[in-house]
Amino acid sequence: MHNYLQKNKQTNIKAIKANANAIGVMDSGVGGLTVMQHIHRLLPHEHLNYVADSQYAPYGSLSPESITDRCFTIADFLIEQNVKALVVACNTATAASIQLMRAKYALPIIGMEPAVKPAALASKNGIIGVLATVGTLKSAQFAALLTNYGQDIQVHTQGCIGLVECIERGEIHATSTKALIAEYCAPLLEAGADTIVLGCTHYPFVRDVIQGVVGEGVTVIDTGEAVAKHLQATLEVQSLLTSIEEEADVLVWTNNTAADRDAVIQQLWGDNAVVRRIALR
Repeated sequence: MHNYLQKNKQTNIKAIKANANAIGVMDSGVGGLTVMQHIHRLLPHEHLNYVADSQYAPYGSLSPESITDRCFTIADFLIEQNVKALVVACNTATAASIQLMRAKYALPIIGMEPAVKPAALASKNGIIGVLATVGTLKSAQFAALLTNYGQDIQVHTQGCIGLVECIERGEIHATSTKALIAEYCAPLLEAGADTIVLGCTHYPFVRDVIQGVVGEGVTVIDTGEAVAKHLQATLEVQSLLTSIEEEADVLVWTNNTAADRDAVIQQLWGDNAVVRRIALR
């Protein structure tokens, strides 16, 4: 009986330690910080370990094979840090690689997808617009979304070349950024869209600018909150939610070599985060 109790106690200690491990979040750059903000608000005691692969942003310019290689490299690194779950906070990476990642790794992996379904439900006139990277719009996953949820609505898409790069530089309110947003929103407004989907995790950083361009009568939707809730439910089902009520650590790894990279990350995160340089092949 004593041996059984001792063994059970050791098992419980291991479980508690595993639950205290960080959640890994990854993106082609700083865009996934918008998703991590939702996670941090919903799960304030969960430690967070983020990788910004900014040297390769945006992933839309890479081949699917190259995107998968980047995802494997980052996932391997985060798993070495003992993360208990992975959030692929990038629509393009999710579309290209998440099935391969789930086949390769045993831990829970949560991905993204443009919010076509909630946009269809929110739209009053049945016309929605999607702002996204070219890579996301070309993906089979996005085509499947349109097939599943776009039957009774009009979906107008707009690739936003250059917008990710503006956000990576922290140029949220720059005149050039506003000009790009106005240019990309114009066709969607001309088509009569009353709901616009932010199909890239970078774009919520300029949500206020987008709302100002399209007007208060147009609903702007992103998926960060839904992803955070999905993550919470997944961790709960697998008994991986932390039971330790302490202040969570937020660690951001980046391969950005720009001199102002730390300042940009702090600006976008909006709170204290430890920023570390990482060299990923």
